Amino acid sequence: MNNTLSVIKSISDKNRLRVLSVLLVHTELCACQITQFLGVTGATTSRHLGLMVNAGVLKNRKQGRWIYFRINTEDPSLTTLLGWVKNRIETSQQVKEDLEALKQILHISCEELSQKQRESGTCTKSRKKENR
Repeated sequence: MNNTLSVIKSISDKNRLRVLSVLLVHTELCACQITQFLGVTGATTSRHLGLMVNAGVLKNRKQGRWIYFRINTEDPSLTTLLGWVKNRIETSQQVKEDLEALKQILHISCEELSQKQRESGTCTKSRKKENR
């Protein structure tokens, strides 16, 4: 019961549902790509992704400096829930806009995105430097 509650809570936020919706279309995304498309700070993105990973909805892997996230397809109990979510949101205007915005973001390297985020102050490291 606690695991079910944890899974439901982890997707019951607009931004987390947006992340889930784009990951239903794109197999895997880097944290910097997710940060860019959400338009929030790296810390906020990290918190959202952490909740979803801890609930078992997402899995992550590290490759060099980058952390990539994908839907946990190894848990068969998520299949029905994720199918229901996909059917409910796939015609959403927000999802259409997110997927269109993500097309543009995917043309930018992770290195460039991270640099852009540091310069704009949406990266945690940049904010720490400003507060010193």
